[in-house]
Amino acid sequence: MPSRREHFAALVARQPRNELFRFSLAQALVAEGQVEEALVHFQTCAEGKADWMMPRILLGKALLGLGRQVEARPWLEAALRLAVEQHHEEPEQELRALLADLRA
Repeated sequence: MPSRREHFAALVARQPRNELFRFSLAQALVAEGQVEEALVHFQTCAEGKADWMMPRILLGKALLGLGRQVEARPWLEAALRLAVEQHHEEPEQELRALLADLRA
């Protein structure tokens, strides 16, 4: 039986424009510790849907985890704007805290 990563990698290979498959692949990659490899998939998802908050959050967090704060900031700021616009209170609070830590 294929792993989650293998399953979604196969789906992305067949349908490379399917953002949901890419998002799931990115999550599976992060779960396996392959964060660097997940970045391109989160970014593709974020760039493909202007109103999709979650890939921006996860991309920003992944970049933070890799010590790439400067790159993470615009993704987290964009996610915060979407959280506010879409009335997602918990993500808004989390994003405000992450951005405050970056400023400190």
